[in-house]
Amino acid sequence: MSTVFGALRRKVLTPPDSETTMEVRGFHVKDPQAKARLENIGKVFLQGYAYAVEAGSPAEAEDMLETVPRDMRGFAYEGAGMGAAVYDSLPGHNGRLHGLLEGKGRQHDYMIYVGVGWAMARLPKLLWPDIRKTDPLLRWLALDGYGFHQAYFKTDSYVRTPAAEHPFRWHGGHNHYTPNAIDQGIGRALWFVGGTDPDVVTELIASYPKERHSDLYAGAGLACTYAGGVTEAELARFVEGAGEHRWSLAQGSAFAIEARIKADTIIDHTHLAARVVCGTTAEQAASVCVRLRPGTQGQGDSPAYESWRHDVAAELASLSLTRKGADQ
Repeated sequence: MSTVFGALRRKVLTPPDSETTMEVRGFHVKDPQAKARLENIGKVFLQGYAYAVEAGSPAEAEDMLETVPRDMRGFAYEGAGMGAAVYDSLPGHNGRLHGLLEGKGRQHDYMIYVGVGWAMARLPKLLWPDIRKTDPLLRWLALDGYGFHQAYFKTDSYVRTPAAEHPFRWHGGHNHYTPNAIDQGIGRALWFVGGTDPDVVTELIASYPKERHSDLYAGAGLACTYAGGVTEAELARFVEGAGEHRWSLAQGSAFAIEARIKADTIIDHTHLAARVVCGTTAEQAASVCVRLRPGTQGQGDSPAYESWRHDVAAELASLSLTRKGADQ
């Protein structure tokens, strides 16, 4: 049961809901429905964050998180990932993130690691969680979360007039790859900055140097599938706009599908995105991610995470060619 100290932690540490409104952020508003969905996602994220910092134990936080409606529960666990990392940074506090990942949070590990990246964006580097103790494959999602946070809250410098580089060093390995992982998070944030309007998001991505487009589309593919807020026609237009990066878009989408299936939070939009963005079923897109997931950290110049992403994109493209050949 939450204590007085837990309630105080929540009051002091939890950002206000107003930080996630479209007006405050200055994001594009496509229509009232998309606006309401994106703002609700922000509120649920902060709710999950508050649960993680307020609870007396990881198990109690988990109990509260499980009360969140199933279709939105992943966003709550994302917020809890941030909250747990912030909780563990306090003097005399530890074990919240580990406990979260050991419980039902295992089913939401993608989202929790993204939330850790939010905490890294807010905490002094000295207080960052020891990333070396985390999953060597999924730890890259923390940089996705970091990139999302920066684009979401520092939109002028990361989106409207983006810097040529965002130098970043950590102890997770392959520091030359960190800008790519951060760009994947920025791409995911562009779905929110663009208000789920595929034409606006496509224009935003086009404003970046061409060598960054693949990672940005991968992030946007994850967001358009997990967060939704679009029709079939809009998704099809987004796929067309991706052009040569169409399969990077699909890779991000497949990761989102696998995350929802793993957590048993699949919704109608998941099936729609699988068909339109990945060109297959949700079950097959998820199975590609699971089957190709590497079992080690990987060797050489690129992390296993990047090899995984590349292999998933290539497999989805190959499946599409096979289907087209069968139809002819």
